[in-house]
Amino acid sequence: MSSDELNWDKEIAEIHQRRALAKGHGGTEAVARHHAKGRMTLRERIDGLIDPGSFKESGMGAGGAERDEQGNLTGFTPSNFILGFAEVDQRPIIVGGEDFTIGGGSPTVAGLRKSVYTEELACRYKVPLVRLHEGGGGSVLGAAGKSGRGGGGPVGSSVTEQPRFKSVGEAMAMVPVASAAMGPVAGLPAARLVASHFVTMSRDTAQILIAGPAVVKRALGHDLTKEELGGADVHAANGVVDAVAANEGEALTQIREFLSYMPQNVWELSPIVDNGDPAGRAEEKLATIVPRNRRKAFDMRKLIGHVVDGGSFFEMGRKFGPGQITGLARMNGQSVGILSNDGRFYAGAMTSEGAQKVRRFIEICDTFHLPMISLIDEPGFMIGPEAESGGAIRYGTSAVLAAATYSAPWASVLVRKNYGVAAAAHYGPDGYVLAWPSAEMGALPLEGGVAVAFGREIAAAEDPEARRKELEDELAARLSPFPRSESYAFHELIDPRETRPMLCDWIKLVQPLLPQLLGPRHFGIRP
Repeated sequence: MSSDELNWDKEIAEIHQRRALAKGHGGTEAVARHHAKGRMTLRERIDGLIDPGSFKESGMGAGGAERDEQGNLTGFTPSNFILGFAEVDQRPIIVGGEDFTIGGGSPTVAGLRKSVYTEELACRYKVPLVRLHEGGGGSVLGAAGKSGRGGGGPVGSSVTEQPRFKSVGEAMAMVPVASAAMGPVAGLPAARLVASHFVTMSRDTAQILIAGPAVVKRALGHDLTKEELGGADVHAANGVVDAVAANEGEALTQIREFLSYMPQNVWELSPIVDNGDPAGRAEEKLATIVPRNRRKAFDMRKLIGHVVDGGSFFEMGRKFGPGQITGLARMNGQSVGILSNDGRFYAGAMTSEGAQKVRRFIEICDTFHLPMISLIDEPGFMIGPEAESGGAIRYGTSAVLAAATYSAPWASVLVRKNYGVAAAAHYGPDGYVLAWPSAEMGALPLEGGVAVAFGREIAAAEDPEARRKELEDELAARLSPFPRSESYAFHELIDPRETRPMLCDWIKLVQPLLPQLLGPRHFGIRP
């Protein structure tokens, strides 16, 4: 047998040639145009996210080859979706995203197959999924079949195919999913983007759109830019994204930080990360952080920072439903959910938007078996015509039921207000309940209760406003938590400076219970 019959050098050389061409994305000019817009290539983004050298790509050979008459490879256009295994903080993940330098990220046949396979791999290997999105959905020509305007190619997907979003939903029930919009994201990639536990977008490069300006103008007559339709300010306020990053690099950092709080999947627990903050630290500033004047707001985020492990609070959804605060943190190294109120917005009242944020956050933490800590300053559901027309009672009740059926340990700290049905969204089953001396609670906030109970008396008074204030001040003096403590309404009435030590002690008690919770979490229907 001759040496030529045993030699695969030509084919082996072509494999390496194709790989080299695949790493060139859509070509030198396309990459240069992409960089000129201030955007990284997808491979640069992946490198910025993962531990150096850990990316193991799948499907580099997928794409389209060009050959000369002798059959020699003259060019290769890779599929415009890149995926592979990698590591973040030495823990494996699956990472994938559209390559905008090839066809604007609108999926090719191989690219679409790879994008669907990304979720399937995350489910199969039970590792977190990260998507770095930039691209559009299908094209009008693609809808006509492979042959475009009048050819005879096959049209549509096979009726035997699984629903495209089946694995998307399965992944969200199994593993942490984090996604970032790094450039314009529309159609199918936009739907994938929001099917995540954490979503961020780069302010200086990204927009998120159901349809772009040309389609909107043709259909509805609105002449708007991509930024006006789906820029960062739009989607931070409506809850589509959980965070806005100043640039692509910060978006990647946010994803790494989010993953640091998460387990690899629902069958594992979150890692314990000790940053050296003593569990017994008693923060002096907590004794004076809540004003004695009940009508004066305070900075709840500073309070949270004094309680959790130093620098560990990772807020999610700050601009959406701003009266509610949701985020991840650590207590004595243990990942926990933090639920609270910002009294500087609607006095912390729960709006329909705030309730939607709270329910989603509770469900994320429940899915991954994180203990929840609620620091409460809740005056109740938002009232008035906007609250009624916005369905605050329905969304609020959903949040309450999500808390009432929480499966992981829950601790509640009554910091100040604790009123109405909305307050029930701050308590889980068999919860550990502490109260500060500033705590007050009841069916209605004091001011509203006085207006209802003493309405006729106030109206009949010589000076109605003076009588109203007199009654409010008189009843405010009766709001002391000491009588409730005497009736064992809380586990303990505490010095605010004891908050961190007592919560860290509680964490030590509940940690041995967490392994019993492992596995998928299923939620019943809610309002």
